[in-house]
Amino acid sequence: MGANASSSIDSTRSGLSNPSSKSKKLEDIPEACVALVLSYLNPPEICMMGRINRAFHAASSADFIWESKLPSNYKYILEKLLGRSVTGMRKKDIFAKLSRSNYFDGGTKEIWIDRNNGGVCLAICSKGMRITGIDDRRYWNYISTDESRFQTVAYLQQMWWLEVDGDLEFQFPVGTYSLFFRLQLGRVTKRLGRRVCNSDHVHGWDIKPVQFQLTTSNGERAISRCYLDNVGTWIHHHVGDFVVEDPTIMTKIRFSLTQIDCTHTKGGLCVDSVLVCPISLAKVLTSFDSLIVTK
Repeated sequence: MGANASSSIDSTRSGLSNPSSKSKKLEDIPEACVALVLSYLNPPEICMMGRINRAFHAASSADFIWESKLPSNYKYILEKLLGRSVTGMRKKDIFAKLSRSNYFDGGTKEIWIDRNNGGVCLAICSKGMRITGIDDRRYWNYISTDESRFQTVAYLQQMWWLEVDGDLEFQFPVGTYSLFFRLQLGRVTKRLGRRVCNSDHVHGWDIKPVQFQLTTSNGERAISRCYLDNVGTWIHHHVGDFVVEDPTIMTKIRFSLTQIDCTHTKGGLCVDSVLVCPISLAKVLTSFDSLIVTK
């Protein structure tokens, strides 16, 4: 019995001193089994596991794994919005394509999917909205900035009447979505490599609140109001949520930002974009904004 125990210990020590023996055991696992296990992981974890060895790398590219991570409308996004055919594309490559920034509608809109859960996100830039007075440079200007994903924001110098609105028609996957306006008070520039906010034009936002509004083609409506007071900080202002139950039909949403009390002027507002994302991602976004504001 002692001899058997000694033999077992020697065998264990041999295995520890020879790491290649472990590697061979992993490679002996059937690729289909590895792929099945990987299908329960999220995309970043799948990619990480694919670096273990050749067997895991091959398994991590299986179409059935990545199809389950893609949104149900991925063909619509690729073919209708981006003009790309899905024929011959691996599902992993489709996921990689959609998880990056994809611009459409003349570069005024952007779509991407979340790398962790495949949730569909869309953004509409200020040039993709209707802004009252935007053509009169006494009131509005487009300014370039690397703080916008579109590299441009609309800047209000001074005006009596604020009205910004837009719409979007899209085939959303089933789920609950949130819509935000991304705004900032003050004009940011770089001076000697440092971020500097000019608040000279900021006024009028503490007198009356701005109003945000959201309506959808299925009858949902949301209205919210707030005073703007965060100078030099980009904030995602939550407009409202909407629910999509049928992923096969187009959902049309309309959104607006207004402050039409003409008893006073207001100015110094940067309008960057409107963001639409799954409500699960919206909670992370608002938590991040709250953290920045309280610093």
